[in-house]
Amino acid sequence: MQFMSSWATGDRRTLLHFTDSTLETFCQHIQVIDTACEAGGILLGSVHGAHMIIDEATAPTEYDKRFRCLFERMPFGHESIALARWTGSNGTIRYLGEWHTHSEDHPHPSGLDRSEWNRLSAKRRDKRPMIAVIVGRKSLYAELVPKSGRGLVLAPVE
Repeated sequence: MQFMSSWATGDRRTLLHFTDSTLETFCQHIQVIDTACEAGGILLGSVHGAHMIIDEATAPTEYDKRFRCLFERMPFGHESIALARWTGSNGTIRYLGEWHTHSEDHPHPSGLDRSEWNRLSAKRRDKRPMIAVIVGRKSLYAELVPKSGRGLVLAPVE
């Protein structure tokens, strides 16, 4: 599976770039078989004005709750990685959002996804919208989620 690395909002005011290692993490966890459990983690990267580079997607940990149609990220593991990246980069690498898989070719967020994204976005200290990514079998869904309501959907850029 080959996902596009560059994404943008419809007005092109916000650009997002996934590094190869981030895309590799996504690809390693695609729910290829029907019995595979959802996977997920956090997105870490740098902010450049309205634009962002996603340097890393953490992999699921042994503490996370993984089921066929549900992924619940536990803080253990993910938060320590985020803190280490923040400290090691003198604050340039930070938490930017969340990712998880769906067992559908072209994924769309569920009501539970939306409520969780709004909850997490509201907790952000920098008040920026959170990046939410769903990894499907054939495509990605990416959205900039504000603390309330629907956000801006991003689309791949050729």
